[in-house]
Amino acid sequence: MKPKRPTIADLAAYDEIVDVRSPAEFAEDHIPGAINCPVLDDAQRIQVGTLYKQVSPFEAKKIGAALVSENIARHLKERFLDRPKSWKPLICCWRGGDRSGSMTTVFKAIGWQAGQLDGGYKAWRAHVIARLEALPQQYDFIVIGGATGSAKTRILQAVGALGEQILDLENLANHKGSVLGILPDSPQPSQKGFETALLQALGKLDPARPVYVEAESRKIGNLHVPEAMIARIRGGRCIAVDATLDARVAFLLKDYDYFLSRPEFLGLRLDALRALQSRETLDRWQQLIRDGDWSTLVRELLEQHYDPLYRRSQDRNYAGMLDPGNNLTTDDLSEDGIRRLAAAVVHARTAQIA
Repeated sequence: MKPKRPTIADLAAYDEIVDVRSPAEFAEDHIPGAINCPVLDDAQRIQVGTLYKQVSPFEAKKIGAALVSENIARHLKERFLDRPKSWKPLICCWRGGDRSGSMTTVFKAIGWQAGQLDGGYKAWRAHVIARLEALPQQYDFIVIGGATGSAKTRILQAVGALGEQILDLENLANHKGSVLGILPDSPQPSQKGFETALLQALGKLDPARPVYVEAESRKIGNLHVPEAMIARIRGGRCIAVDATLDARVAFLLKDYDYFLSRPEFLGLRLDALRALQSRETLDRWQQLIRDGDWSTLVRELLEQHYDPLYRRSQDRNYAGMLDPGNNLTTDDLSEDGIRRLAAAVVHARTAQIA
């Protein structure tokens, strides 16, 4: 009988996780803390796969074995010669097959207590999906809402600075959550990478204490918030920030100041609104960009686009925001004003409990 392979439940029993998939596979998502030592790089993986399909499995395995052997030898010399005999690595590939099996065999022959992860990365992915289905139910969410430009993310972060637990989904998604929320030259993670990061973040939270979170839609940029998570957040207790239009315009001009030095990029982003706004309106906004009339542009975007969308969204998804008793009104979204709002949010939560 073959010895039982280690599973996801055994991760903590190993000193290091060595992911032997290609760099592209690893970049999309991987087990947290793993290092990437590919036994086939991206080009080699394509080469072997093409041979397998177009010539024969035998020819593919011959060249694959040669490449894998070369790469394992290089990793041994460059990465692992300093590891002691007691070192216990866990080797992972896509589904626990030949790639991880090859490195595991070599490592065991050397004398290391190497394990080959049963099911490979696919087992990790199944674990993430299952945990994100069940884990959100353990938390009591306090939802910070408010129209676009109400500094919700900054308030959430200030709540965290007060020692409260927060879940910053926009930070995990590397996006500010609207059509203009993309961060220039800073791409979002993959959907799988986002979900792994979300699982990590949830795992650090104490279910016995409330967790503050921003009111989000199902999508943050190109990423989808898992269904169980968004459903649990929408069932949370709501506290809405009701900031004046002038305060929101001033905040957005500061918070999105990177657009001011890249007007062409802003113009391209506004083109995404063509299905929602008339040609005349978009032409006017493009002219405001060319004129550098940022204050007028931001005000019109809020009044004609974002605020109507916000009202429809809250009506559907966050009924608790409709209770004026849950509102915090302000005309100050400066750094000091945000800190005061954060303290008021925490106070409002404790008052709701009382």
